[in-house]
Amino acid sequence: MALESFQLPITDFQIGNETRRNSVLICVPIMAESVDQMLVQMQKAKDFGGDLVELRVDFLKNFVPRQDLAILIKQAPLPTLVTYRPRWEGGQYDGDESKRREALRLAMELGADFIDIELKVAHDFFNSLPGERPEKVKIIVSSHNYERTPSVEELSDLVARIQATGADIVKIATTAVDIIDNARIFQVLVHSQVPMIGLVMGERGLMSRILAAKFGGFLTFGSREAGLASAPGQPTVKELLDLYNMRLIGPDTKVYGIIGNPITHSKSPHLYNASFKSSSFNGIYLPLLVDDVSTFITTYSAPDFAGYSYTIPHKEAGLKCCDEAIGAISCMIKRSTEGKLIGYNIDYLGGIAAIEEELRISNGATLASGSPLAGKTFVVIGAGGAGKALAYGAYKKGARIVVANRTYDKAKELASKVRGQALTLAELNDFCPEEGMILVNTTPVGMEPRIEETPVSKEALKHYSLVFDSVYTPKLTRLLREAKQSGATIVFGTEMFINQAFIQFEMFTGLPGKTMPYD
Repeated sequence: MALESFQLPITDFQIGNETRRNSVLICVPIMAESVDQMLVQMQKAKDFGGDLVELRVDFLKNFVPRQDLAILIKQAPLPTLVTYRPRWEGGQYDGDESKRREALRLAMELGADFIDIELKVAHDFFNSLPGERPEKVKIIVSSHNYERTPSVEELSDLVARIQATGADIVKIATTAVDIIDNARIFQVLVHSQVPMIGLVMGERGLMSRILAAKFGGFLTFGSREAGLASAPGQPTVKELLDLYNMRLIGPDTKVYGIIGNPITHSKSPHLYNASFKSSSFNGIYLPLLVDDVSTFITTYSAPDFAGYSYTIPHKEAGLKCCDEAIGAISCMIKRSTEGKLIGYNIDYLGGIAAIEEELRISNGATLASGSPLAGKTFVVIGAGGAGKALAYGAYKKGARIVVANRTYDKAKELASKVRGQALTLAELNDFCPEEGMILVNTTPVGMEPRIEETPVSKEALKHYSLVFDSVYTPKLTRLLREAKQSGATIVFGTEMFINQAFIQFEMFTGLPGKTMPYD
C-alpha cells in the first residue's frame, strides 16, 4: 500500500525559549540497576535535551516500589513515564503480576506524569483502579510486535482495541522486516484521532522514529548514548536533535535520503541536514536501508518524498524507476509539477572534477590548457553505476579507457561503449602497457568494515601516477595508502562526495551549492 498524500495543520510550537515545528516529545529511556544511577542518568537526559524520561524500573535490582518510586519521581528533573515491562512483552520483570500492577498504581499516586501498561492486561488494570485516578497522570496502553509490522487494517483494529481500554495515549511498536513497513505506521498515525506513539523497531525502522515529527506522533524515544538503546534501531538524543534537526521537522517538511544497502557508513545525512538547517530549507535527509528500490519508490509516492541519492548496490535499480534518465543514476528528483521521477548521474561530474583538479596541481597546468585526462590511460575497476559514469566521463575528456571487472562480460560490455579495453580483475595486477596511468576504484572493496581489503596489489601500483578510490569510509583506504607509498598522487573518495553534494544540494533545494557549510 502506497503512503498517500496528507496534510496536517502547520503550526509552530513555543516551548520555553525554543520554537519548534512539531509537538513531538523526545523521551529518554533510563535503565540502571540502582536508584542512584537512575538519578544521574536523568540529569544527563535533561542536559542532552530530552523532554521526559522513561523510568524502566524493571531494570532495578532489589526494587522497593514505594521507597524507590518516591525518590525517582520527586527528584526527576524532567516529567516521568514509569514502565515496568514484563518479560512476556520484552522487558526484564519476571515476578508476580499483581505486584507489578500495584507498583504502577503506586507510581500514579506518587505523581508520575505517564505510566505504561500493556494491552494484554490493560482491561484488568483499569478495573483495578480505585475510584478516580489523579488528573495529572496519563495512561499509555502499549502493544509490541517483535516479529513484523501488521497490515494497515490490522493496525487500525489494534488502535481501536487499545482505545477501547480507556487509554489516554495509544502506543504501537512493531518490527521492520522491510523499510516499507514504516509506511503502514505512518498511515495509521496520521489518521489517529487520539494521541498516538507509533514506532517501527530495527535499522529499517529508523525513519519512523524521526518522521514521527512529520506524521503527528506523540513522542519518540532517544537513548542517552549509542549502545544504550531500549529497543532495536533507537537513535540517540543527540542524533535526533543535532543530526536530524528534529525540532525543525513539520507536516510540510520534504523528505530526502540516500538509498543503499548497507547504509550506516554514509556521511550524507551529516552533510545535507547541516546544509538544510543553515540555509533554512525545510527538508530532512535520511539514511534509507532499502532492499527493493521499486517497492520503496512505489510505497513512498507522496509528493513530500522528494528526492534521493543512490549508492551501492542500487544505482542501476534506481534507473528502472525513473520516468526520465540515461544510464545508471546517482540522484533522483521528483518534479513538483507533474510528479515525474528524473534520474541524474552526477558521479562523473564529482569524480572527474576531483581527478582533473589533482592532475592540474601535479602538472602545474591551468584550466585553459584543456583536460589533463586527454591521452591518458584511465583504468576503471568496476562496471557498475559509478564505474560506468567515470568511464564515460573520462572518455569524453579524451582518455583511453580500460575496464577491469570481476565478471569479464560486464567489463567487455562497458568497454565497448567507450571504445576501451576489457580485463578481468586477475589480469589487472600484470597490466602495464605504459607508466603514469590513472587508476580509479569504483567498487566497495576496502570499505568499512573490511578495511584491509584492496582491489589490486601494491606491486602493480607503481605503474600509476594517480589513484582515486570512490570509497570514503575510511577516508584513507588500504588502496590509497599503498598507492601513496608507491609514489602515486592520491585522490580521496570524499572529494567526489563533496563535489557531488554541491550539485545535489542545488537540485534538491534550488539554492547555490557553494552555500553548503563544509570544512
